[in-house]
Formats: sequence, C-alpha cells, structure tokens
Amino acid sequence: MTRSEILEIMNHVMVKRGRTPINDESQSTREVNFRSLDFSEVALRIETKIDRELVFDAATMRRIETVKDVLDFFESVTKP
Repeated sequence: MTRSEILEIMNHVMVKRGRTPINDESQSTREVNFRSLDFSEVALRIETKIDRELVFDAATMRRIETVKDVLDFFESVTKP
C-alpha cells in the first residue's frame, strides 16, 4: 500500500473518533492522539483491503513514536 492510502485509513479512524486528521508525519503519535486501539483498527482495515493478515512483532511496535513511524511500518508490512 502507498503512504497516502495508509494515511487515508488512519485519518478515517481519527475522524470517526472525533479527532483532527493527521497532516504532519513528524508529529508524535501522542501529539495527534493516535492510540494503540487506533493502530489495531488501522491494521484490521488494511488487512481487509489487501486481503491478507499482517505479521509483525511486539519489539517493532515498541519503537513506533511518530506518525512517520506508523506509515513506515505499515508500508513495510504491506509489501507483497
């Protein structure tokens, strides 16, 4: 998936929860109020869209601090 597609899904989740859409990759996930539950919903929506399960480990998840990290992560795990 492309970064823009991933960001579109992230922003859909943000707006659905009454939050402001993300427009700056350098912001921390805390600054934009992007929580672990949001991450899980984005992952599920991506899995549905690409029709396969994403595989990732907890160690990788702990290193995610910014919106850029989230986008980089999903970009890497959705590569065919």
